Amino acid sequence: ELRRLIEGISQRMLTVTLRQLERDGLVRRTVYPVVPPRVEYELTELGATLHTTIRSLVDWTESHQQEIATARADYDARQDVEASAS
Repeated sequence: ELRRLIEGISQRMLTVTLRQLERDGLVRRTVYPVVPPRVEYELTELGATLHTTIRSLVDWTESHQQEIATARADYDARQDVEASAS
């Protein structure tokens, strides 16, 4: 379900990220012994404390989306010029 919701993420990157979050104590992983295997992740109490901070980051990103897109386009154009000069 997470992989479907997060555009462009590979299964491997999702697994590595979730395992790191589990290691950091931010998520709890529960494996159910069924076929096919089923795994659930949930925020721990510690992970839940990040909600306000992450929401602020999402809000900031959404309000600056156009500026970020412009900066990316400018960067990509500079990279193209540098690559063709090499």
